[in-house]
Amino acid sequence: MKLMQFRVKNFRSITDSGWIDVSDVTALIGENEAGKTNLLLPLWKFNPTASGEISLLDDMPRSRYAEMRNEPGSHRFIYCKFEMDESDIEIANSYGVEAKKGSTIIAQRNFAGQYGFEFPDFPDVLFTDTFNPALEKPAETEGEEPKKGPSLWDRFRSRLPHFVYYSNYGNLDDQIYLPHVVDNMERDDLGAREAAKTRTLKVLFDLVSLSAEEMLELARSTGVVERVNQQGQKVGNVTNKTDDEIKEDDKKLRERLALLQSASSKLTRSFSDWWKQGNYRFRLVADGNYFRILVADNRRPEEIELENRSAGLQWFLSFFLVFTYESEDAHEDAIVLLDEPGHSLHPLAQRDLTTFFNNLAKTNQLIFTTHSPFMIDADRLDRVRKVFVGEGGSTEASSDLGVSKGAKGLKDKGATYAVHSALNLTVAESLLLGCQPIIVEGPSDQHYLTAIKSILIANKKIAPKFELVFPPSGGAKTAKIIASILSGRDDDLPKVLLDSDAAGKQAIKSLQGDLYSDDKDKIIETDEVFSDLKGTEIEDLLPAGLMIQVLDRMERRAEKEFEEVHDPKKPIIPQIKNWAEKEGFAMEPGWKVKLALGVKDKLLANASRYVDDDDIKRWKELFDKLL
Repeated sequence: MKLMQFRVKNFRSITDSGWIDVSDVTALIGENEAGKTNLLLPLWKFNPTASGEISLLDDMPRSRYAEMRNEPGSHRFIYCKFEMDESDIEIANSYGVEAKKGSTIIAQRNFAGQYGFEFPDFPDVLFTDTFNPALEKPAETEGEEPKKGPSLWDRFRSRLPHFVYYSNYGNLDDQIYLPHVVDNMERDDLGAREAAKTRTLKVLFDLVSLSAEEMLELARSTGVVERVNQQGQKVGNVTNKTDDEIKEDDKKLRERLALLQSASSKLTRSFSDWWKQGNYRFRLVADGNYFRILVADNRRPEEIELENRSAGLQWFLSFFLVFTYESEDAHEDAIVLLDEPGHSLHPLAQRDLTTFFNNLAKTNQLIFTTHSPFMIDADRLDRVRKVFVGEGGSTEASSDLGVSKGAKGLKDKGATYAVHSALNLTVAESLLLGCQPIIVEGPSDQHYLTAIKSILIANKKIAPKFELVFPPSGGAKTAKIIASILSGRDDDLPKVLLDSDAAGKQAIKSLQGDLYSDDKDKIIETDEVFSDLKGTEIEDLLPAGLMIQVLDRMERRAEKEFEEVHDPKKPIIPQIKNWAEKEGFAMEPGWKVKLALGVKDKLLANASRYVDDDDIKRWKELFDKLL
């Protein structure tokens, strides 16, 4: 199952977050106290790999605690919509449910820890929205034979993805004092910070295949014997040992050395598969009451304590341990939740972290919170969800990255500022780092062209000398302003790609008559790569079948689907607007961006399914003009 959306209700500071879209990597961005963590915690508690217990006192909204605590089973706090994979579909079909590719189910959990399911694509299936932790008796509908609902539900329950949660609280301590570790592992009253650190240490000791008590016993094997007199009083330490004592000490020391060497080698090998920015070698050391991790690499061959290495390495090692060893077999399909990752990292190290996320997302979906613009990939703004405090004081989230009204009518500036900063960083990088900027009109154009670029490079149709970036100008009219800024790099005007609709034609005329009067060939319009269409826009570059598929799934208000009225001989955007008008509704603000995100996601997931040779040929022709 793949997580598509989630919704949080009546959990801590959240009354109703609304449905939040999820992609391979999803960034929840907002200022401090916006409630970002309170969006991650209910996801974790939906189906945690470890820990993640529901606490009525901590997790129920304090304003409603008195009324909710006596009926925890009546209050659901998390809803997750999953897209069924092929094996899920096979199971559903075996129970008589006519599932097909793209079908979804909604799983819920309440404060009593019980699960329920809804089947929005299968309205005739019984037992929807039912909570029954024992799964003992089939629910019945009067006049109908009961289906095998509970059994199907039980199968789906066992197939739900697990969630791994990690925050900076879990970073390993500078000094690991084993007696405290032993004590903390027996306690259930630790604060969040100590509990997280203890959790990380537990998985570290699991790696060594020892309990904390056994590690402490081995670490104390110092080779010194304590003597007492006949009255039981301590008379000092002596090194005179019997042969049996020497053999026993030697056995313990050799055992400790073998275990630690084995664990050190395993940690080094496993970590190197994750983190490619350095060839790190780890050595685990236990001595007396203390446990330490020493680190060396090719640049610094001398062994140094972990606490004296970079904060980035400490974070990665701690997260690596929790993710890999806590989740065990479940981590292969687990969804990773990271709270403020890289909070203490240098901005450039934060950029490295985003690269790591892209690699991890090949096998695991990932959701993280941040307020740093360095953690946002300006080429993948489709992954960003803005988190803010709504007018009612509850945490809300939205894919609309524009400025919105928050609590008490104030504009939400924190998340919007971070997004704008990320875009400005992209412009700055194009100025400072030798990127090749190509100005486009808006974010939807940026999404489409980024996907097309990736597909062309993957198919070896283009090989850019510089990284191509597509800073959006905010509209055809403001393209001149962005072009003026970018020309400051070397007084060489960047190329501009504009639609061939009325607004684009007007912008082209304005630019060629002023700033681009001597560089008219640097302005490219979409009609240049079409022989049979005029008045085209960026959207006409994309496979029409994919555009129609995403649009009809996105917009369900129409009685007649767009597929029935689409004319391939005309530009698609005016047709969509006319279709919506005839069907009696207006397209929502930002619909072009939402459509672009859906198309981009499917293109990058499986380009060969949607893209034919004519598409590749047209795209290459366009990019040959842009390069």
